[in-house]
Amino acid sequence: MTIIKTNNLTKKFGKFTALNQVNLEVNEGEVYGFIGPNGAGKSTTIRLLLGMMKATEGEAKIFGLDAWKDAVDIHKRIAYVPGDVHLWPNLTGGEVIDLFIKLRGDGNKSRREEMIERFKLDPSKKCRTYSKGNRQKVALVAAFASDADLYILDEPTSGLDPLMERVFQECVIAAKNDGKSILLSSHILSEVEKLCDRVGIIREGKMIETGTLGDLRHLTRTNLLVETKLPIIGLSELKGVYSIEVKNRTFSFQVDSEYLDSIVRHVSQFGIVRLESAPPTLEDLFMRHYEGVGGAF
Repeated sequence: MTIIKTNNLTKKFGKFTALNQVNLEVNEGEVYGFIGPNGAGKSTTIRLLLGMMKATEGEAKIFGLDAWKDAVDIHKRIAYVPGDVHLWPNLTGGEVIDLFIKLRGDGNKSRREEMIERFKLDPSKKCRTYSKGNRQKVALVAAFASDADLYILDEPTSGLDPLMERVFQECVIAAKNDGKSILLSSHILSEVEKLCDRVGIIREGKMIETGTLGDLRHLTRTNLLVETKLPIIGLSELKGVYSIEVKNRTFSFQVDSEYLDSIVRHVSQFGIVRLESAPPTLEDLFMRHYEGVGGAF
């Protein structure tokens, strides 16, 4: 079952096109990683999905409902965490959590207490005293304490320390195991790699790749480190070999995955003493997409 579906979603601000015919699909029970550098269009897409803005062209549907016209009904079933949480300064963290939970009408006190404990949050403090990380914790506790069908998370771990990032990841996995759907927008590639079933890469307002991590591996290269008895000859002439570095008789280089078999056959002639292969990471994939584009992550 499809939970989120956009069809040629376009948003223009005057002459500037922030989103250009974005097609996105998130299925029930999956974690979908939505990645791209800052300014690529991730947050604009999420604002359109949440009904905060109206699309210039195209459509966005959540649970089969129109994201703009049916926003009130949709919001009853979703939990949203932005990347920069702004809270009421005179309320305590606990009061804000209770308010968010009551707005959704599905309060679960034991779940609330469990999440506060797991995220190590002091709910008695006024929000104006919270650091950025603690403000994120308030939003995350409120989200995961509610029984939402869809979690929309826009750079949710911004400001969290590594220990809390791990707690967040455990909460996402638990939600997925309960059959919930998660749209995770992030530029932290290791996070996406650990959690996501499928990934969509957006650049300058356009979707440039979508698929499982396995599907996207063809876009990048495997890292090989080879030590041989004899010096390897002719490596640089082989198709699909890049970035060769040599130290004594140890060669490190990158290989396009489709040429891996022929390249290993070639180097084996020289007597392999050691062979290390590192699978391509999402970071490798991401960097290749953005080579020469500029733009900070």
